[in-house]
Amino acid sequence: MSDDLKVRLLVVDDEQSIRKLCMTIGNTLGYSCTEAESAEAALAKLDADAPDLILTDLKLPTLSGVELLKQAKMILPRAEIAIMTGHGSIESAVDAMKLGAYDYIEKPFRVEKMRLLLQRMAEKVRLVTENEFLRERVSTEDNLDGIIGTSANIQDVLRMVSRLKDTRTPVLISGESGTGKELVARAIHFRGALAKTPFVAVDCGSLVPTLMESELFGYEKGAFTGAIKTKAGLFQAANGGTIFLDEIGELPLEMQAKLLRVLQEKEVRPVGSNEKVPVDVRVIAATNRDLEKEVSEGRFRSDLYYRLNVFPIPLPPLREHKEDIPILASHFINKLAKKIGRKIEAVSDKVIHELIRYDWPGNIREMEHLIERSILLTTGTTISHIDLPSPRATSLSTPSANVPLKTIDEIERDHILAIIKYCSGRASGPGGAAEILGVPNSTLHSKMKRLGIIKKHISE
Repeated sequence: MSDDLKVRLLVVDDEQSIRKLCMTIGNTLGYSCTEAESAEAALAKLDADAPDLILTDLKLPTLSGVELLKQAKMILPRAEIAIMTGHGSIESAVDAMKLGAYDYIEKPFRVEKMRLLLQRMAEKVRLVTENEFLRERVSTEDNLDGIIGTSANIQDVLRMVSRLKDTRTPVLISGESGTGKELVARAIHFRGALAKTPFVAVDCGSLVPTLMESELFGYEKGAFTGAIKTKAGLFQAANGGTIFLDEIGELPLEMQAKLLRVLQEKEVRPVGSNEKVPVDVRVIAATNRDLEKEVSEGRFRSDLYYRLNVFPIPLPPLREHKEDIPILASHFINKLAKKIGRKIEAVSDKVIHELIRYDWPGNIREMEHLIERSILLTTGTTISHIDLPSPRATSLSTPSANVPLKTIDEIERDHILAIIKYCSGRASGPGGAAEILGVPNSTLHSKMKRLGIIKKHISE
């Protein structure tokens, strides 16, 4: 399992021996564990670490475990929190449960009892996350704002989006051009607690070098020739919400240093001003470069890299999840035909085969543009030809030019049947097609009924 998908446990206790014991138990369960010796130290970690589970002593220096519970629940409402307490404080621990604590455990505790408590907490987090993830998948044809796919790589991305959307954790999205980095950033923002706050997208690669600072941080009237009035920068425009720094690797070193200062101090100084302006933004950055290599070769600051790379999301190129191409094609045809005002009822097997055979150097964005062009060039209601750039090299055999046409429903039907066959005929239950497709059993059965998939098809 990727470290980014592990359960995150934060242990809060002023006794180091207790912290170490609890972290050892967490590590044996495969959790990613961090520690804090006070409530204040724990609260400082919540934004960056976004723990799923918090295990806290009731009695802490200064702020109590109950006060930590109250504040942590406001910052991370989906985190599960358990209280460790001495025998004489059980009544207070019960009161903490009324405030939202998952459970309490008495000190001294048996290792096995603590293990079971952590497992139960993690299972609840998993179920809540999965249920929310599935509801979001069903609630829109676009899944998460256009992130389409049933492959394992794409499902991992969707789960990371679900996990991060209610946190303020810095995120670094990496992937080739056209893989959908901004789609992921928008999904994190608009599907979460900050959905009603500003989302400001900045293409760092298109910023004019001499104007970068004024664009990002603003400027005062008269700061330079042409500054006829004071203007707020993009960071101020994103205040309270999210700033998406696309192609962060394009920033020159001097600007990287200034950006790092803003992220550390949470304030900007407009060009030509001596006053600093506080800003509270969640930062999501994206890059098509290998930033680790850029750091090692001195082109990207290591301190900025580690500040941004708290939660990395790598996006796979389309050539690494070609099994998603039929469903992506169906999605784009439906979406773009409606936008253009055309009625497209069918697409040929020949076109689907060509889409799968092609290597997609421009990834999903290239696919969307080529399908839009094909819709515009199609005179009837069927797509039987698509102009793909050369070479279209592949080891697959060339399909006959006389292949049958397929409707959009037939593409979806074939896709579902292929998944069911992959699951050895199981539509429902653990390891079944519904689980792989990421939809409830009832939704899959409804689709099967509409598409004419009956029991005899499942056993094929």
